[in-house]
Amino acid sequence: MNRIQNAFEQGRAKNRARFVSYICAGDPDFETSLEVARTLIETGTDILELGVPFSDPLADGLTNQLAAERALASGMTHARVLEFVREIRKFSEVPIVFYTYYNLAYRHGLDIYARQAKEAGVDGILILDLPPEEAEDWLAEATKNDLKTVFILSPNTPQKRVSLIAKVTTGFLYYVSREGVTGERTDLAEGLSDKILMIRKETDTPLVVGFGVSLPEHVATISKFADGVVVGSALVNCIQRNIDNPQAALKELREKSSALVGGLGLA
Repeated sequence: MNRIQNAFEQGRAKNRARFVSYICAGDPDFETSLEVARTLIETGTDILELGVPFSDPLADGLTNQLAAERALASGMTHARVLEFVREIRKFSEVPIVFYTYYNLAYRHGLDIYARQAKEAGVDGILILDLPPEEAEDWLAEATKNDLKTVFILSPNTPQKRVSLIAKVTTGFLYYVSREGVTGERTDLAEGLSDKILMIRKETDTPLVVGFGVSLPEHVATISKFADGVVVGSALVNCIQRNIDNPQAALKELREKSSALVGGLGLA
């Protein structure tokens, strides 16, 4: 069984949503980022979402844009990102999902990109700017290499389109809870539960919710309706605030992650 599928099976058996952490691979440097991943896994991350550093991350807000810049400046390349995954696999079997953009896969060749990702230990890939109607070639390579696919739903996704997107999703659906880009928010989007219930009517594919999730109360609320909760910027900001002090960054990250994971118990 694929690690992603297994994670959601375990979550449903325990009636407990999965906690999905996002970081940019290599932020602020390879070794520190590896310790960040280790810290998140130790504090309860069920699925690790790795942002692949890119010069034009159009779905990301300032926090994750700066994280990508730092990672690229530190020397992260395609080969280094794959090495990063292999290093994680030395100490963890946590499911790993790439959060990436089509150009990064296309320029290497979809077949090569998929095969190398799988060989490194990646379980699934979300290509943010690839709509399902144009994903035939990618879907073929993902299937061939046993990589789970992840596609996005947004507040503007009409009900009739949900089932179409779910049909090509083999990993999980990622519901972007608000319009715009990633970033910390103090409140959740209005009508979130209604939207999730609408999606549930169309598919039983695992559903995670992200964008703007930054407090334990947010995690608790979302986990009542969704199979998983994604937190990114709130974690990445722990690195940014302590950019010259890795140990302080890891300490703050551990505390923040533990508190957020604790939100699952408040549901």
